Amino acid sequence: MALKDRLEALKRPAAAQVTEGDPGLSVISGLRSEVAPAPPVAAAVSASARTSDDRDQRGVRAQPTLASAKAAIHDLLVERHADEIDISDREGVRTLIANLTEEYMRTAAIVLTRLDYGHLVDALLDEVLGLGPLQPLLEDHAISEVMINHAHQIFVERRGRVVLSPVVFESDAQLRQVIDRVVSSVGRRVDESSPMCDARLRDGSRVNVVLPPLALDGPCMTIRKFSRDKLQPSDLLEMGSASTDMMRYLEAAVRSRLSILVSGGTSSGKTTLLNVLSGYIPADERIVTIEDAAELQLRQEHVIRLEARPPNVEGKGSIEIRDLVRNSLRMRPDRILVGECRGGEAMDMLQAMNTGHEGSMSTVHANSPQDAISRLEAMVLMAGTDLPSRAIQKQIASAVDVIVQAQRVRGGARKIVSICEVTGMGNGETQTQELFQYRQLGVDDDGNAVGFHAALGNLSIHMDHFAERAEFLSPSIFEADAPAGGRS
Repeated sequence: MALKDRLEALKRPAAAQVTEGDPGLSVISGLRSEVAPAPPVAAAVSASARTSDDRDQRGVRAQPTLASAKAAIHDLLVERHADEIDISDREGVRTLIANLTEEYMRTAAIVLTRLDYGHLVDALLDEVLGLGPLQPLLEDHAISEVMINHAHQIFVERRGRVVLSPVVFESDAQLRQVIDRVVSSVGRRVDESSPMCDARLRDGSRVNVVLPPLALDGPCMTIRKFSRDKLQPSDLLEMGSASTDMMRYLEAAVRSRLSILVSGGTSSGKTTLLNVLSGYIPADERIVTIEDAAELQLRQEHVIRLEARPPNVEGKGSIEIRDLVRNSLRMRPDRILVGECRGGEAMDMLQAMNTGHEGSMSTVHANSPQDAISRLEAMVLMAGTDLPSRAIQKQIASAVDVIVQAQRVRGGARKIVSICEVTGMGNGETQTQELFQYRQLGVDDDGNAVGFHAALGNLSIHMDHFAERAEFLSPSIFEADAPAGGRS
């Protein structure tokens, strides 16, 4: 979308909306503000001059006319400068908006506090260059997920706790404009004929959109944010997500090219954990990542990133993950990383693991390692194969070496709760042995889970394999006489 068209699309009614049940607060560009008198301002306030709390809220304590002022300033920007704005020059656009704001304040005799003036400039800047009311939430590093139930209700997950945000949209139309900007930036579309869509932001954050008539209360959008700072194994240890012995074992498993499946429920940290484990892959190996919406952020240089493509308006041209897995086999990969197996691609992934692509990794939605095996079997059947169940299980037992179970425990913390090895077939079923486990003892006064990671006393069946690959593990890390890594 051209910048002039984008600015034109952002025009909206000037009247501010008043939040129900919250007298004295007006909602302006998704932000609540108290009505208060204020002295005039003569210069722009830089973003660095305000506190992070101020910047996060983009709140305004101005008069009720502030909403109409914002709309009027936006119209001035469209009329005078739509063709000359350089969106790559953020500070230049900020200065332009600040000058127009001061001009309007003088003309309309509006009086604002210095802080409110800065918030108004920020809100206009977010409309032009960012995602409007969502921008402060995306900039808040403490927020890991943004859940927009409808235009006037947004929940966020902040440090593991889900809370209602004061930020709201002015209307469904404003929310739709933000949604269109997000999905169009990655070449996708969403409308009434195709009301569901997966997309991503530029930083890799995952976006899911559902529109009416499927979403009864209006457009719905969920954003799973990813940390700009790539997590290291030491970060998992510091957060109590795993023990030192567990990470040492996983490092040896990755480096010695064991095939690993990361299992877990929704929002359990599967992709984050896969990112961390990928850091153990040697830098001289060629890696191909395959995802529905690109999220993995590998640190190696020799990486080929592939992303599936949805059908076009005519319903043609789709490229599924399964197609990409097949094609990746012709790209001379040392490792194949599938962001998530959710369908027939599981069959192709298992075949790749069984035909010379050891050390490949993927994630799957499942509540336990045994459930993960059952899910894999079901997904292989989704590929349209006529293989009997026993043959599929033999494929799984031969292809998958390690299953790492991630879980979000009480209080919101994400932990590795189990590490299992697939040991083969027995009694007509795929057999596993558990090496490490998280044992929860209870919850503390704040409702957070309290427990510890422990080895279960089962020696890895891959000890000889580790030694052959010069990954020497001490058998003592598997001993069950004490908690592994302490309480967390």
